[in-house]
Amino acid sequence: MTDTVKINRGLKGVYFERSRISDIDGRAGSLTYRGYSIHDLATQATFEEVCYLLIHGELPDAAQLADFDAALRAARVLPEPVFDIIRATAHGHPMDVLRTAVSALAALEPDSHDASDAGFLRNGIRLTAQVPMIIAAQEAIRNGRTPVLPDMSLSHAANWLWMLKGERPSEDAARLADVDFILHAEHGSNASSFAARVTVGTEANLHGAMVTALSTLAGPAHGGAAEDVMKMVHEIGTPENAAAYVAAKRAAKEPVTGFGHRVYRAEDPRARHMREGVRKLGEEMGAPGWYAILQAVVDAMSPYARHGLNVNVDFYSGVIYQLHEIPMDLYVPIFAIGRMPGWLAQCLEQRRSNILIRPLTLYDGAAPRDWVPLAAR
Repeated sequence: MTDTVKINRGLKGVYFERSRISDIDGRAGSLTYRGYSIHDLATQATFEEVCYLLIHGELPDAAQLADFDAALRAARVLPEPVFDIIRATAHGHPMDVLRTAVSALAALEPDSHDASDAGFLRNGIRLTAQVPMIIAAQEAIRNGRTPVLPDMSLSHAANWLWMLKGERPSEDAARLADVDFILHAEHGSNASSFAARVTVGTEANLHGAMVTALSTLAGPAHGGAAEDVMKMVHEIGTPENAAAYVAAKRAAKEPVTGFGHRVYRAEDPRARHMREGVRKLGEEMGAPGWYAILQAVVDAMSPYARHGLNVNVDFYSGVIYQLHEIPMDLYVPIFAIGRMPGWLAQCLEQRRSNILIRPLTLYDGAAPRDWVPLAAR
């Protein structure tokens, strides 16, 4: 049987299901959500509109958007025991704290185990609002501050920056955070979305699926690129050092962080929207040097683009967070804020045509053998 079985390690190239949520063409470098180009969404839509689109399948009209936005704002509430959990774990890694708090919400929210479509939607909207609250609350508590209460007059992205920093963001800064969330909202059957679907396949509730997704995203091979890019930028130090840094990495056959992608062979279509945002935010905050270093790395890596080593979205995200003086260990949790509607859409799709996801492994161990009593071993 071994000779007739094809092993696709990591399930690479294997289609396990049909999906109507997003489409990625890695060779052409294109990404659509429900048929809409990521370029149109990044330049024309709000994160709230994209959430609605991913969850419901169509763009909302004005009344639908207003109702959805109101529900999202109204859900900016955490049970008091969650703050106690955050205080008890305040100095743990933020992804551990976030995962623990979401798991606790499963026991604290009265309808968390409602696995109907309506239940998934209610819990998904609530969690989408609560995740940024948890992250901001931990950042405040571990620094000896009282968590900032949400501002119901602000959009999802602007309120996130308000809760994190305690000051209202500029219009441009809020819009860039909005775009960042849009670009990270959905990306096909990535590791965390697939893991969430595996959990839903067992008929588990949405909170359980989100805990699975968060646990998977926490792995550096999935969610850690933005943090690694920022470490690289600090190591390079100045634009003048970029060429030598890249040359040394290539000579050692080591990857340059922020280049290449498991799916894209052309440039990640999301990257261009982050690139311009970094440039503008750097100028606004009086720190254009970070952008200059990034672009020097891009220039040094240009000869390798023909080999599929193009810049990806995470190459620019970390510098945006750096400009806001956000600690590096919050970069992956911020990724999770943006990915919430994509996870919810994936979980809903799995639930609506559910099947237990149970792939096979090809046994490659010892041949059948006789039992040896303990005394004879």
